[in-house]
Amino acid sequence: MTQEDATRTIGYQLKRVQAALRAAMDGALRAHGLTTPQYACMELLGRQPRLSNAELARGAFVTRQSMNVVLRNLEDAGLVSRPSTAPSGRALPTRLTEAGERTLEAARADVLTIERRMTAGLDRAQVEVLLRQLDDMADALSGPA
Repeated sequence: MTQEDATRTIGYQLKRVQAALRAAMDGALRAHGLTTPQYACMELLGRQPRLSNAELARGAFVTRQSMNVVLRNLEDAGLVSRPSTAPSGRALPTRLTEAGERTLEAARADVLTIERRMTAGLDRAQVEVLLRQLDDMADALSGPA
């Protein structure tokens, strides 16, 4: 495969889109005082409060150690709260504060604007097909080789 051919692979194009999406999100989220991993964490908590650090890390595609830093920063900013001791085991269930819910709502609007810009050339049916295809690709790589 030549260098020119490498840029026409699905993997390369997915990485290119991911990098462009991340840059756009980083820029938009900065106005809300958030990073992309912080936003991802808040979205997860907005859908399912009281997730553990490990669950949040998996959902945000970061390590548990990185999620500890994300949560500490969100807690210091007053956007999430965690109990000082675990109700059972070692997991500290986290939830959004009222300020966190307001920040998430505002940030989500900007992220959805980016998503609409990214998919502007697709109609709803094409978006659904693309989502299904991306799910299938992820599933194919998650299973046995």
